[in-house]
Amino acid sequence: MPDSALRRAVLTALVAVCLLSRPAVDLAASHATARAETDEAPLVFAYYYIWYSEASWARAKTDLPLLGEYASGDRAVIRQHVRWARDAGIDGLIVSWKHVGRLDAPLSILVDEARAEGLKLILLYEGLDFERNPIAVSQVANDFEWFAATYASDPVFDVFGHPAVVWSGTWKFTDDDIASVRGAIGPDRLLVLGSEKDAESYAARSNLLDGDAYYWSSANPRVTPGYRDRLSSLADAVHADDAIWIAPAAPGFDARLVGGSSVVDRDDGATYRASWEGAAGTAPDAIGIISWNEFSENSHIEPSREHGSRYLELTAELIEELPGHAAVETPTFTQPPPDWSATAAAHSFTEPEPSVVGGTDSSADEGQAAPQFDVYLSGLAGVALLAGLVVVSRRWKRGERT
Repeated sequence: MPDSALRRAVLTALVAVCLLSRPAVDLAASHATARAETDEAPLVFAYYYIWYSEASWARAKTDLPLLGEYASGDRAVIRQHVRWARDAGIDGLIVSWKHVGRLDAPLSILVDEARAEGLKLILLYEGLDFERNPIAVSQVANDFEWFAATYASDPVFDVFGHPAVVWSGTWKFTDDDIASVRGAIGPDRLLVLGSEKDAESYAARSNLLDGDAYYWSSANPRVTPGYRDRLSSLADAVHADDAIWIAPAAPGFDARLVGGSSVVDRDDGATYRASWEGAAGTAPDAIGIISWNEFSENSHIEPSREHGSRYLELTAELIEELPGHAAVETPTFTQPPPDWSATAAAHSFTEPEPSVVGGTDSSADEGQAAPQFDVYLSGLAGVALLAGLVVVSRRWKRGERT
């Protein structure tokens, strides 16, 4: 082994030993303690996907965005998403990413637009491949290093005092894998949250992680046995280490077109409200809405053909009801003009065959197929769709959290 490689290996091992011998949550502890002492209302984030091409919408979709069959690299679309989220009272987006060009480009645009509108970002690192196997640890480390070097100093990622990365699929990696990645990026650069699914799993590696973000949208909060107990026990395990807890809330779920079997009916918002109340009841640092735009799993709150702006408006109502929020007028998300449907009809939408199965990633749980990782193709068609879209945005106050 060359001397330089040997030195790097030794350094990584030494840092890993340090991580294993002390809590990994030092960076997160002061933030969690401060929130607990002030009874501050939780932040609200939504999981956001940037892998769409215009061709994506012909596969495994039963609903379409109100903005049409957009490409994720369309700046006008991203700008509208950011403004809608802001006007609903959402604090930020948890953006799904790994270091590939088709995702780096829309991430860069999202950072620009979020910064301009005062929206925060958390990174969701996709740690599993298409077959739901863990990707190479060396790739994870390199991707984390690239992200830290590129964005760690950007204030848009300053949510908990340091940029936060949710490592999707930590439950597929070993303790040594996680320690190796943390050793490679060094201390005090990033907060690394896991995606562990239960209290025991998180507690067993709490010294390696700065918190947990559980991605759970396939369960019905009103009928799934032990739903709230599971969330509460996981939250308690995270709180025990003064770590960061991001609790899941979803409006519904149906991933049968991408290989799933569970169906959770939206029930005109009743499912979303029950899920939200379950999340809010765990004293989270943030509520993670699943999702802004995961259309293949039908968990989206983005305004759509089928639901209109119903679930974005309901999100605004639920945020207003959180303790610590001043009463505000719920914004109205103006519908597109009457000729929008004719414009949208010009874009083909083909219902996929039931045999079409999408890819999988670490968000999957029991019976839950994870998002399809569509190939990103740059395009500007969304600009044309948005040209006729009149959106009356109301800048409105959310108590002390504007």
